[in-house]
Amino acid sequence: MAKKSFDLNIEKILENWEVRHGIREVIANALDEQILTGTAPVVIEKRDGSWIIRDEGRGIRYTHLTQNENQEKLDSPLVIGRFGIGLKDALATFERHGVKAQIKSKFGTISTHKSAKHGFGDILTLHAIIEDPLDPTFVGTEFQLEGVEDKEMEAAKALFLKFSDEELLATTRFGQIISRKSGPGAIYINGVKVAEEANFLFSYNITQLSAAIKKAINRERSHVGRTAYSDSVKKILLASTNGDVARTLAEDISRFQLGEMHDELAWIDVQEHAVRILNAQEKVVMVTAYEAMRFPDLIDQARQSGNTILTIPENLRAKIADSVDIEGNRMVDITQFTETYN
Repeated sequence: MAKKSFDLNIEKILENWEVRHGIREVIANALDEQILTGTAPVVIEKRDGSWIIRDEGRGIRYTHLTQNENQEKLDSPLVIGRFGIGLKDALATFERHGVKAQIKSKFGTISTHKSAKHGFGDILTLHAIIEDPLDPTFVGTEFQLEGVEDKEMEAAKALFLKFSDEELLATTRFGQIISRKSGPGAIYINGVKVAEEANFLFSYNITQLSAAIKKAINRERSHVGRTAYSDSVKKILLASTNGDVARTLAEDISRFQLGEMHDELAWIDVQEHAVRILNAQEKVVMVTAYEAMRFPDLIDQARQSGNTILTIPENLRAKIADSVDIEGNRMVDITQFTETYN
């Protein structure tokens, strides 16, 4: 195959993208290919001063560079990559930041350079250079990135749940609840971080994409607003029956008097769901701050009986009155405890 060159036709350069954002696109597509083909884990390593990102999938073809969005990926609920608009954005970002990129597969070797746009000799645009494969038996796709600082690679990996050290707490059909160890809570969509929430109690990985989320996942994969994913986060919480999650939520409810509840607890149905789980799994008595002051002897007796006292807002108290938990047991508020105690 003779050397080919064609204009990538990138209409708008994402000026605010750093190298890490270009790397994110490469990693996302490698992980997507691994998922779609069921092949070996993606390898990310440093070799002879260059960073290597490799999957063992079907191998990139230069025709992928002519696509805006990949229908196979749009049809899959498990992936997020948008090969090749994301790839073209990545290549443009690398070129702008002085990173030399080479892509290798059994179908050919791809690199980039700037040259005159056809018919407009005074305008330079980014072109892809397609050459014969270095190894016709090569398995998968390998990106070699020369000139990437280690901190940029680490920052790119930090955008993926897969490479985080956060603990998975619960999985539901809508997504996952993840521990928040330090820093702001993260919102992931199929494992790729799209937003941060400073006052969320947990991080979340949304795996069932609503129409609002699909619309909000913009080309830049950033600045996805809370209105797009709040319903999904709520669905994840309401679908979870994990005791540890419920206990953490319930403990956070008790901080409402201090004005320190996390934002998820602004949803009364999430509050209610959490205490219904806790009531089924632990010995608790739910009281309002007023009841705690009015009936101190009862509160002491409840504690002596091995119950945990959970202080809840008045509106939640009204919601759970004379109701049952997730296993059909009566919710134990101060009234129910008094009846049992007497």
